[in-house]
Amino acid sequence: MAEMTEMETTPVENNNELALITSEAQPNKRRKKKSMVWEYFTIETVSAGCRRACCKRCKQSFAYSTGSKVAGTSHLKRHIAKGTCPALLRDQDNNQLTPYNSRMGGSEPPKRRYRSPSSPYIPFDLDRCRHEIARMIIMHDYPLHMVEHPGFIAFVQNLQPRFDKVSFNTLQGDCVATYLREKQSVMKFIEGVPGRFCLTLDMWTSNQTLGYVFITGQFIDSDWKLHRRVLNVIMEPYPDSDSALCHAVAACLSDWSLEGKLFSLTFNHPQSEAGLENLRPLLCIKNPLVLNGQLLLGNCIARTLSSMAKDVLGAGQEIIKKIRDSVKYVKTSESHNDKFVQVKNQLQVPSEKSLFLDNQTQWNTTYQMLAAASELKEVFNCLDTSDPDYKLALLMEDWKLAETLCNFLKPLFDAASMLTTTTNPTTITFFHEAWKIHADLCRLITSEDPFISNLAKSMQEKIDKYWKDCSLVLAIAVVMDPRFKMKLVEFSFTKIYGEDAPTYIKIVDDGIHELFLEYVALPLPLTPTYADEGNAGNNAKTDESHRGNLLSDHGLTDFDVYIMETTSQQMKSELDQYLEESLLPRTQEFDVLGWWKLNKMKYPTLSKMARDFLSIPVSAAAPDSVFDIVDKQLDEYRCFLRPETVEALICAKDWLHYGSEVSHALVKMEF
Repeated sequence: MAEMTEMETTPVENNNELALITSEAQPNKRRKKKSMVWEYFTIETVSAGCRRACCKRCKQSFAYSTGSKVAGTSHLKRHIAKGTCPALLRDQDNNQLTPYNSRMGGSEPPKRRYRSPSSPYIPFDLDRCRHEIARMIIMHDYPLHMVEHPGFIAFVQNLQPRFDKVSFNTLQGDCVATYLREKQSVMKFIEGVPGRFCLTLDMWTSNQTLGYVFITGQFIDSDWKLHRRVLNVIMEPYPDSDSALCHAVAACLSDWSLEGKLFSLTFNHPQSEAGLENLRPLLCIKNPLVLNGQLLLGNCIARTLSSMAKDVLGAGQEIIKKIRDSVKYVKTSESHNDKFVQVKNQLQVPSEKSLFLDNQTQWNTTYQMLAAASELKEVFNCLDTSDPDYKLALLMEDWKLAETLCNFLKPLFDAASMLTTTTNPTTITFFHEAWKIHADLCRLITSEDPFISNLAKSMQEKIDKYWKDCSLVLAIAVVMDPRFKMKLVEFSFTKIYGEDAPTYIKIVDDGIHELFLEYVALPLPLTPTYADEGNAGNNAKTDESHRGNLLSDHGLTDFDVYIMETTSQQMKSELDQYLEESLLPRTQEFDVLGWWKLNKMKYPTLSKMARDFLSIPVSAAAPDSVFDIVDKQLDEYRCFLRPETVEALICAKDWLHYGSEVSHALVKMEF
């Protein structure tokens, strides 16, 4: 014990027995006390042979030594460290003192601690702690009941004994409060968005047969940056009804005040014609059949690619199982894996890919497993010579079939991967990807191998449907890219349609001019007269003397109408002027949104049209769900939460992930 005794012994040579001389009599020989508690206590002599430790803060005294018995310092540490000293607590609340922190054990002596200006003492804040727990629950998908688990309670009590236990209901309220606070930030952020909004609808199922519509908004801000935010998660009792998505979208538009601003809808839940008719009036375009109604993108590209991948996996399920079993044999045993690596080194196989088992709910992992195994087929073929227990060797025909499957899956994988990584408009990219896949399948259909030909036919049916439903919107988005304009449309359609290409090219040209006229007809933001036109007319009737002069707004109403009419004639050629200009050089790093930001004054109307079209999402799937081959299902725990709580947890997680300058500013103001 560090403070075993404060008595020091000195032999007295003149006597036959040892004399004990106290430390008070020998102050120069007293051993320096090392415990940090002595920063808070002094030793006072009460009577002969009896001393007590007195707290410097609250003046309360504690037993220290009686005769040769010393009480030690543990009870003194508890007085300081456990927060029982009333005076110390007052000092902490006033931010005057760095709290005591004991160091138990260890070979090094404790060092004296000094308060550093760079790391000031932060007083305990119960509200802030509850706020941070709510953020933690939201950001990491922890169950709300975690705060009532004994292990969590014990952990927190050891960190901070003053922190009160939080109940499930309290935490639920804190999470909803965080959601509402972040929602205000997002609302302020999107209020300044000058363009229109595009929504994606992703229908999730549940084990209670309830549907949950995940509604995500995509838009381009005033700085021409593309944004994506989860706006709502709406529970639908009858997800297969014709009105399910319509109800969800209407609720979203009302919730976010987006009526009249909805430009397009992309969804992955198949809709009947009645369902589409319910959705169409919600679009902001006056003519609901503009562009043949293709602003309702009912064919999500991620679901289309996944459906095609399922065709490939289904056609090769037997060989895939054989390869999966071989990979499983190697990866589930350390000794088997060592032998596999040994054979690979002996054969000097140059492949850098590693074997791994696939997740059968995501087709990209199966493709990657097949691709890695195919590159290491020589190792598998020779593995039985080094490992006699390996009885799963594949034939050369099997490996050839595996490579065929990989050839089918690779273009799908490359295209789908863009949905998980790109931050640029996907409509331009997927025009090229869709027609390229379409052209490849047309070529494979003519193969003499019946397996290849039949599989290509099955896949082409799906890409044909997608192309029929979405090609016009994709083509117009490509026209908005100054590197391609109509030239890429003409080139691609010639490859796909052959002699019929001029007919389909004309459809695109007519569609883009038709939509351009819609934008030309919009009021020009020249003066505030348009908003007050009715009031101005009424004022003119009641008092002719207030008509104003040429320089006042009251006298320019007719002039504004004249400007709109004459300028409209000029603006009709704005699109043609853009199309006639030379193409820009194709560079990989080209920023199409940045180009329109620089040229919005040159093309004031066309830039608005470009802003809306380039914000159209081609996929309704979240980045982590792009490769799913099963329907998304809400987990069992969240199914038993209130729908409002589910929405709060999911939306707030998305907003906290992205964050915004507005959000950070608001949080800073609150705290």
